Amino acid sequence: MKILPFLLVLLLVAFHGAAGRSLARPRRPYMECGYRGTFCHRGKCPRGNHYLGPCRSGYSCCRW
Repeated sequence: MKILPFLLVLLLVAFHGAAGRSLARPRRPYMECGYRGTFCHRGKCPRGNHYLGPCRSGYSCCRW
């Protein structure tokens, strides 16, 4: 019976630490593309163009 309060405090501390975390995956920040020689292309960038980052799901932001 003496261990019961200890376990209760342990559970409260564990749930308190997990309360700030979300179970959903964080959204990926996508680049704004389509300005100053950049364009959004489905899949990988075409040959001769540089990959800058993702512009939306399944698309790559490329530079001329």
